[in-house]
Amino acid sequence: MAQRARKYDEAPGARPDIAASWRRASLAGVEHSDAFERLVPTDIDHSGSLLVGAGPVLDQLEASLAGTGFSTILGDRECRIVRRWDDDPQTRERLNELNIREGASMLEETIGTNGLGTVFETRHPVLIHGAEHFLESLRHFSCYGHPIRHPLTRRIEGVLDISALVDTASPLLPPLIARAVHDIEQRLLDGSRISEKSLLAAFQEASGRTKHAVLAIGEDIVMSNQTASDMLSSSDIALLRVLGEDPPSRADRGLRLTLETGRAADVTVTRVPGARRGVLLRVVERASGPHLTPTMIPVKVPESASAPTLVCGPSGTGRSTRARELGALPAKVLHAATALLEGKAVWAQEFEAAMRRSGGCVVVEGIDLLSDELLDLVIDRVDRRSRPQLIFTSGPVETLTGRAANLAGTAIVRDELTTLASRRSEIPNLAVSMLAEVAANDSVHLTPGVIRALTAHDWPGNLRELKAVITFAAGRRSWGGIALSDLPEQYRVASPVHSLTTRERAERDAIVAALRAFDGNKVQAARELGMSRTTLYTRIRQLRIANC
Repeated sequence: MAQRARKYDEAPGARPDIAASWRRASLAGVEHSDAFERLVPTDIDHSGSLLVGAGPVLDQLEASLAGTGFSTILGDRECRIVRRWDDDPQTRERLNELNIREGASMLEETIGTNGLGTVFETRHPVLIHGAEHFLESLRHFSCYGHPIRHPLTRRIEGVLDISALVDTASPLLPPLIARAVHDIEQRLLDGSRISEKSLLAAFQEASGRTKHAVLAIGEDIVMSNQTASDMLSSSDIALLRVLGEDPPSRADRGLRLTLETGRAADVTVTRVPGARRGVLLRVVERASGPHLTPTMIPVKVPESASAPTLVCGPSGTGRSTRARELGALPAKVLHAATALLEGKAVWAQEFEAAMRRSGGCVVVEGIDLLSDELLDLVIDRVDRRSRPQLIFTSGPVETLTGRAANLAGTAIVRDELTTLASRRSEIPNLAVSMLAEVAANDSVHLTPGVIRALTAHDWPGNLRELKAVITFAAGRRSWGGIALSDLPEQYRVASPVHSLTTRERAERDAIVAALRAFDGNKVQAARELGMSRTTLYTRIRQLRIANC
């Protein structure tokens, strides 16, 4: 990898954008001589807003390019080819040989510097001529790529690239494509206005016929009536926006949702004809018993505090928070770390003093980290008739041994917390709550794409890791929606991983560990894993692994 970088750095006249692109490709493990075996086309949505908006503009552009040897390629917001046009047999043959077809990904990590993937990285137009391509097989082409931004959201909806063999390249490429992109963006704006009109009409009709909560969700808009505004929190609306991004296949379908208040609600989702990705949601709160927050599980605590309570689970699952929620006030918390830092005698004195109180509770954090001497002290005090409520925390109960297991056995009530990955449905609510604690102001919120990405992550560090990521993202936004680009890079994938089998999950974990060990260098990671680079790329795609 270093040898390739040094060779390129010495190339005369390298522009900053091209130099940076080559370095990214090198770090991704792309070789100059790589073939295009990794370009495996996937299915695309021909009814998407980008293709619908760009179609007439490209038809006109391509008609004017007939016989010139130029080729046009349209990439979507995931950098997949959704349309390719050419009428020159030589150009067509070369593109087909390289497997540059509809559905193929053109990301830099796949094929290095190119007119689509490099634009996605730089976020601005890029001209790549001949030898500036990272892959040798692309150096027959000159390409110019221009981002397509939605005029309302300023989000990149795709990239338009025009390519030609090096000998037929023209300096007129940039202005020609810039004009076409402007026309496409205008059609996207017009399409949004038509879509929003259809959504608004459906919303007005639905909200006028009911007193229940009604929301209308489109590609870039959310409307709600007064009932919905009063009933739903920002967390609830975030969940409904995720639902609106991927509505049910049937026209009408009832779902059950637990609101942030803990009450159950029936949600009916209806597609809105004429509104692109538009749905209506009717939310009817159900009469129910006591309120429970989505992150709380009801745990029966004995009326008598004669038996301790054990809160156990992997590190970071919220054991300390749960113990405080269960305990009576006032509470005294004793940490195992105190015995390690200040000595066993100090810890024992604090414990004895706390146990002399007649009310409240004593929380003993981390019984699996206490010495046998201190565990014996706690075990001895459990049998006292007059003492505060006792709550212990520990790792998973099956990992406890010796005196720690004996002490855990005195706890009749156990609250066993599971990993965050096994409670994915709670992640949106947790993330919204955490964001409220660290956001600069109330306008900062999580976008649906971010919520999907957070829900897809495995969270080996559980709640602490989630809180760290939310804090990081909040620090990059003083207002508005937190986007995927605000998350640390390894958290930006939005494909669910919970459907993987146990064997696939183990394989995925091994690949992620290898990639992280070699700073994302796929060549070295493949060597460490004992597989070919092609196999590694295939498994990365199949196991939905983001950049590590």
